[in-house]
Amino acid sequence: MPEDQYRGRFAPSPTGPLHFGSLVAAAGSYLRARAAGGEWLLRMDDIDTPRNVPGAADGILRDLENLGFEWDGPVVHQSDCLEAYADALAGLRSDGLAYPCACSRAEVRAAATATGLPAGVYPGTCRNGTGGRPERSVRLDTRSARIAFTDGLLGAREQDVAAEVGDFVIRRADGLFAYQLAVVVDDAAAGITEVVRGSDLLDSTPRQIHLFRQLGLPAPAWYHLPIAVTAAGDKLSKQTGATPVGGESGPRALWQALAFLGQTPPAELFGAPGPELLAWAEAHWDPAGIPTTLASPAPTVPGTDPGCYAT
Repeated sequence: MPEDQYRGRFAPSPTGPLHFGSLVAAAGSYLRARAAGGEWLLRMDDIDTPRNVPGAADGILRDLENLGFEWDGPVVHQSDCLEAYADALAGLRSDGLAYPCACSRAEVRAAATATGLPAGVYPGTCRNGTGGRPERSVRLDTRSARIAFTDGLLGAREQDVAAEVGDFVIRRADGLFAYQLAVVVDDAAAGITEVVRGSDLLDSTPRQIHLFRQLGLPAPAWYHLPIAVTAAGDKLSKQTGATPVGGESGPRALWQALAFLGQTPPAELFGAPGPELLAWAEAHWDPAGIPTTLASPAPTVPGTDPGCYAT
C-alpha cells in the first residue's frame, strides 16, 4: 500500500443482525474510503465473546454484500488476534505503563466518591500495588494524559483522560482483552489512516489516542458521524429495539441511511436494489451535507412506511 493511500474500515460487533445505526456507519465509512480512492476493510469486533450471537457475523456480511458493499481483502476477526493483544499488553506492563488492579466495580465507585471524582472514574488505587490482593484486571496509567485532537467532521476536541475517565481497563476481570486495547492494535496492524464511526464512540477516542502513543504506534485521523436515536433520544441499537435491515428491507434502509447522512437520494430510488443505490451514492457523495450534530432521528419518506427503523 502506498504510504499516502487512504485506508478505512467498518468493524461491527456480531451481537445481532445488521441494524440501521450500523448501516449508517457502514455507508459513511465506505463512501469516504471510495471518494478518497482508498481501501475499505471489514473487521468483526468479536472480542466480547459472551455477547456474540451465533450466525450474526455471517448474517452481517451477507446483508452488506446484498446491498452492494465491496470490501478489500479478507475479513479480519478479533478472535484470531489474541496473540497480538497479549503482546501489546505485555509490552505495556513491562514498560511500567500498565498495572494489575484488584478493585471490584463497587470499590471503584466507592473510591471515586471518596476522592470527589465523578462516578466510575478510577483514582489509581492500585498504581503502587494491590496490597497482596489477587489481580482482577489490568489498567493503563493515564496520569498527565490530556488529549487534544481534531475530528474531521466535529472539529477540535479535548479530554483530560485522567480526570474524566481515570486509569481504564485494558484486560478485563473475566480475562478478556478490553475493546480499547483490541481496536488500537487492530487499526495499527491494518494501517488504518482514518477511523469513521458513530459519535457514540467519540468519548473513547482520547483513550485510544493515549494507547496509540503508549504503544509507540501512529494514530489514524478521526471522523465521527451522527448516530441515529429513538424517539426517546436513546441510541438506536439492538438493546433499544432497532429493526434488522436485511432482506427486502435492506434497500429502503440504505436509502434512509444516505438521507440521514445528508446525501438527498432521489425519491424514485427508494426501494431500488442496494447496489444501484450505493452506486448513486458513490457518484454523488457530498461530505458537506453530513450533519455536525451528535445524534438525530432516522428520516422517513413522505407517503411510505419504511419499517420504523428509528422507533
